[in-house]
Amino acid sequence: MLFLQGSNDKLAEVSLLKPVVDGLGARARLHLVEGADHSFHVPARSGRNDREVMEDILEAFVGWSESIEARRA
Repeated sequence: MLFLQGSNDKLAEVSLLKPVVDGLGARARLHLVEGADHSFHVPARSGRNDREVMEDILEAFVGWSESIEARRA
């Protein structure tokens, strides 16, 4: 399981999610997007824009899916 989470998500608190992910062990991974909200928007002062954040999220997804495929091989 891959959890994609913004660090400023007011609908899902990171402090509550981390223990769940830890409890799931090796089958779960948390990718925390620093400064992002529930929709993965970041404030302008972060120096990143929505496109850069989406690229980061997609890279995390690709890495996670490749790790699954590698375990199957």
